[in-house]
Amino acid sequence: MGERKKLDFPEGVALVVGGSGGMGQLICQHLAEAGSDVALTYHKNAGRAEEVARSVKALGRQAEILQLSLGDEVSVCTAVEQLAAKHRIHTVVIASGSDINQPRIRELTPENWKKVVQADLNGFFNLVHATLPVLKAGGGGSYVHISSAGLFRWPEGDVLSVAPKAAIESLIKGIAKEEGRFGIRANSVAIGVIDAGIFHRLWADGTFDEEWQKAVHQGLCLKRWGSAEEVASAVVFLASNRAGYTTGQILAVDGGYGV
Repeated sequence: MGERKKLDFPEGVALVVGGSGGMGQLICQHLAEAGSDVALTYHKNAGRAEEVARSVKALGRQAEILQLSLGDEVSVCTAVEQLAAKHRIHTVVIASGSDINQPRIRELTPENWKKVVQADLNGFFNLVHATLPVLKAGGGGSYVHISSAGLFRWPEGDVLSVAPKAAIESLIKGIAKEEGRFGIRANSVAIGVIDAGIFHRLWADGTFDEEWQKAVHQGLCLKRWGSAEEVASAVVFLASNRAGYTTGQILAVDGGYGV
């Protein structure tokens, strides 16, 4: 089994943007278990990033911490240059996202829209701009983006999550089409309601309630919420050599929300 795990990833590191978050932590740990060293980023919480790095090292892999803000082009380029000077980057996982509220489109302000688009959509482009030449120079690699099951069936009030991710999905497919000849793959994991992260905050502040839960469960094939572990497993599969002939795809981890 140990020898097989070594074959899941080449030498180098998986860069996990947002690796200090709840879901990002599990992605980092699953990557380490699958045999990859990890470089994880944080925005403000350096202490949390250090905890994640320790958990990766406890699994016998190397871990490096980088600070960046996706919406800041200079920050992204600087962090990627520093990492690439020391390691081959074989995977880029985008597990970060804005801590959004749940406005209807009619309630959305231009200021709020621009803020999220700059951080998430333009931030994704900043990351691709910085990492794509690095992946090509290293002989190929993989992008895995955490997307939304709202791409398949509109979730009312989730425009700030779904709309930027719809544009990102176009870029994912474009990367797959244009860069596949250079050994670069690009895929997404579209998640439904996951019992982690922002879901806990929206439940605590009353945005989500028992009535909402009942309505959502009625539309699911599997009558439960997903787990961060299930998302992490899907991410690692798409990033690994086991998915070596898979690109330009969206793997839904959503309990059948879009069915």
